[in-house]
Amino acid sequence: MQTRVNTNNGDDLSVLGFGCMRFPTKNGIIDEERSIAMIRDAVDKGVNYFDTAYIYHNGKSESLLGKALSGGYRERVRIATKLPPFMVYRLEHAQKIFNNQLSRLMTDKIDYYLLHMLTDRAMFERLASLGVMDWLESIKAKGEIDNIGFSFHGSKTDFEDIIKAYPWDFCQIQYNYLDENRQATKSGLLLAAQMGIPVIVMEPLRGGKLVMNLPEEVIQAFRHFDADRSPAEWALRWVWNHPEVNVLLSGMSTEEQLAENIRIANHVQPNSLSEEELQVFDRVKKILMEKTKIPCTACGYCMPCPYGVDIPGCLSAYNDKYLLGSRNVRLRYMQTLGSLSARPANASQCRECGKCEPHCPQEIAIPKQLKIVAKELEGPLYKPIAAIARKVLRINTPKQS
Repeated sequence: MQTRVNTNNGDDLSVLGFGCMRFPTKNGIIDEERSIAMIRDAVDKGVNYFDTAYIYHNGKSESLLGKALSGGYRERVRIATKLPPFMVYRLEHAQKIFNNQLSRLMTDKIDYYLLHMLTDRAMFERLASLGVMDWLESIKAKGEIDNIGFSFHGSKTDFEDIIKAYPWDFCQIQYNYLDENRQATKSGLLLAAQMGIPVIVMEPLRGGKLVMNLPEEVIQAFRHFDADRSPAEWALRWVWNHPEVNVLLSGMSTEEQLAENIRIANHVQPNSLSEEELQVFDRVKKILMEKTKIPCTACGYCMPCPYGVDIPGCLSAYNDKYLLGSRNVRLRYMQTLGSLSARPANASQCRECGKCEPHCPQEIAIPKQLKIVAKELEGPLYKPIAAIARKVLRINTPKQS
């Protein structure tokens, strides 16, 4: 496994990090046996950076990772996890969360600790005013954390404000070939490098959007240059081509994804893409930007919806309508968005409460977009057809308790 050195502390970090937000699941919960096997296989093959968070998998990700790293694996890796600002209104909240994280992860130290999903300087300053930064520095001095950082979802100017507001040990940004000029942007990546702040990259495949259901024009553009290289490999190589990137996080859900990513990570080098390959990306980006309507990455931060809407699923179905041009998109929407299950999750369930919107890293006007989704993918006949189908299938919606 290729490594890149964290120049702040000398850590040799594997270029591939294991993102623990998308473990394989079974019946809606983490498939523990498969997930533990994948984690240990990754460690045995050189992956030494694991990124989780307090809220991932409804709070189960940290515990699963802690269990997987028992029996000698913990000593071979670096663990990154995150403090959720939206759950911290007093310093005691942060302290309680941190102690829970140590217990879940079955460790006495967090190697890389992040403020989760900062969007602007005001969010950072609110935490600082509560004493969170002073407290983090105190537990760092005691050896309970090694590095203080933040993960970011916001604008370029907000990123610049935050990264200059504190002597961070590292940062984590969304970066991929479609988002080169969004969120922190390439200039933000270069700024962090110039300041000597190591960069961890998340969403290199944009929540799978740069792999699954790509337009045929995109697939052909990639194949024309190299028939054997998958869209995932193209996307990962693009990120790893940047020498400023220390670790690329991939949320791997299958053994096949893990094997492919490790294979690529074993050989990838910075500044290795040719001019011809970079021109392929230019063509691909042009095609995708012309077709994508809503920039949702399916991160899930907007969930759960109090009214049961599967927000990422609805937005994804809407994008697929334009990316794929499928004739069966409405039927698939009805099948996959819960219209034929006990608790419907389609867009028209939205009551515009607005709870979701402040948590969206992409700053999507979610209620507004859900109204558009409902109009285009449901229409006037949707509810009557769904009602008839539910009656035929004897599907009843449970009463609210």
